Amino acid sequence: MAILRRYSADIAITVAVLAGFAVAFFGDNAETPRNAALGWVCAVLACAALFLRRRYPLPVAIFTAVCCAIYYPNTDPDGFVLLAFAFALYNNASTGRIRSAAVVAAASMGGVAIGESRAGASRQVDDFAFLLMAGWFIALVAVGAVTYYRREAERTKEAEARRRAADERLRIARELHDVLGHNLALINVQAGAALHGKDPAKSEEALATIKQTSKEALRELRATLGMLRQADTPSLARVAELAEAAGAHGLTVRTEIDGTATELPPDVEHAAFRVVQEALTNVARHAAANTVVVRIGYTPHDVSVQIDDDGRGGAAKPGNGIRGMTERAEALGGELTAAAREDGGFRVRARLPLRVGK
Repeated sequence: MAILRRYSADIAITVAVLAGFAVAFFGDNAETPRNAALGWVCAVLACAALFLRRRYPLPVAIFTAVCCAIYYPNTDPDGFVLLAFAFALYNNASTGRIRSAAVVAAASMGGVAIGESRAGASRQVDDFAFLLMAGWFIALVAVGAVTYYRREAERTKEAEARRRAADERLRIARELHDVLGHNLALINVQAGAALHGKDPAKSEEALATIKQTSKEALRELRATLGMLRQADTPSLARVAELAEAAGAHGLTVRTEIDGTATELPPDVEHAAFRVVQEALTNVARHAAANTVVVRIGYTPHDVSVQIDDDGRGGAAKPGNGIRGMTERAEALGGELTAAAREDGGFRVRARLPLRVGK
């Protein structure tokens, strides 16, 4: 069934050509058809070539034109072999080879004109039929071109839909990584302290912190799911909450503001908040730091966030955190750097323009 569907048009054209050929040669004709064997060969070969039109569209169009050029001047009466050439011409244009289809059509009409001019009084195609045939060929090329561009538009639309879906999946992955990764990393640190600590009071304090952090994680997760449903977006106004959460895990976090705080576009504010959140997560997990300074700078053109710690410094460990922060910044036309400081510790700095491309 799949083969029949794939070659349904080819089969239909073949049946029409051969049936018309048979009627023309074996109808009510008193005289024996001229060069009947040659006519059958041309008809069969032209139809057989159609089944190769997907792989060789231009050669098939040329081949069927040659079959017509041999068939019509040398056989009687006229058959439907021209139908095979018309279909091959349309197919060639519909695959995007519009110029070559136009050249083949023009060459075919030129060949007919030359042949008829040499035939003199024994012309087989009068002026009206010649113009009708020319219009037919032009229409086939035009319809094939329209078909091709319509298919290309559909492919472009589908590709754009796939790209948007991929971007959306990446955005959701970043959100879940930022929300869960931040809080679970802090829970892991406190769980380790509770597990290996010898002071019951400190273990109890660590467990209380774990309880509070897990509660915060659930709240963050609900907020993220709400954001994915176009609800409220995390903002820099909540950086104090991040600092307080990090402080519960032994870090001293200081926040500094440069410039006058202004209302930011939601996507910019969201990205800035996530950069701060991910940077604090990395400090808690990897830096062995005591103090973190979060600087937020506002200008009329952009906002910047800079997170400095006094930890061990060194090269950043490979992972999704820094890559995700970088992708967030670059998606807004900004930039992000993450590297060890010369005087020790580590620095993450992101600059986010208020307008993309600015």
